[in-house]
Amino acid sequence: MPLYRDSGVVLRTHKLGEADRIITVLTRGRGKIRTVAKGVRRTKSKFGARLEPGMHVDLQCYEGRNLDTVTQAESLDPWGDQIARDYSRWTAGTAILETADRLSEEHEPSVQQYLLLAGALRTLAQGDHAAELVLDAYLLRALAVAGWAPSFHDCAQCGEPGPHRAFHVAHGGVLCRSCRVPGSSAPAPETLELLAALLVGDWVVADASDPRHRREGSGLTAAYLQWHLERGVLSLRHVDRTTTHPTPSQRTG
Repeated sequence: MPLYRDSGVVLRTHKLGEADRIITVLTRGRGKIRTVAKGVRRTKSKFGARLEPGMHVDLQCYEGRNLDTVTQAESLDPWGDQIARDYSRWTAGTAILETADRLSEEHEPSVQQYLLLAGALRTLAQGDHAAELVLDAYLLRALAVAGWAPSFHDCAQCGEPGPHRAFHVAHGGVLCRSCRVPGSSAPAPETLELLAALLVGDWVVADASDPRHRREGSGLTAAYLQWHLERGVLSLRHVDRTTTHPTPSQRTG
């Protein structure tokens, strides 16, 4: 059976038999794959802790009829281990991994989704930004890569230049007065500014945001994600939003 090698991020694992696990990995070249790691649950496993969720690994596998099998696994970045040391980062990382799993299809390569996931976990592990902001930035960008980019400034329906205040999940973001529909919400302008900053990676604006606007933005992001995935991401329920990364002024004050 043909061997192949690829780098990837472990999304989740499932027990198989007494000592094995099924490892779901988002790879750079092959998209999402499911592969068996034999003996990984034994104390003396040659794979050690390299095949845990959130780990960035270089894999060698051979193709099977139903599932591939891991023959070698080398650690590239121990993001999962670093993230697991902090509860806020761990809950955010779990939600990121679940979303990546939901947005990817088996054996359908998406280099953009792979790079986005790797970048989010790297940023989360480094701890330079609040975990809640890293999570929401990832969710918004992952949806954009999937073809569901929200609009936070110009009207999502007619394109009329903003800023606009009405926001409607099913219509793709903010709406002008002419396009506004019943059920639209009216987020604070600062919340929309924060979400726009997260979408494009403007961390200066994001890091300086107020906790009130972060909470409101997180609610809108979760609702937007749920609408497009047609069901919620279960891990979002457990995300710890009780701690807030200090703003630049707080860090220097």
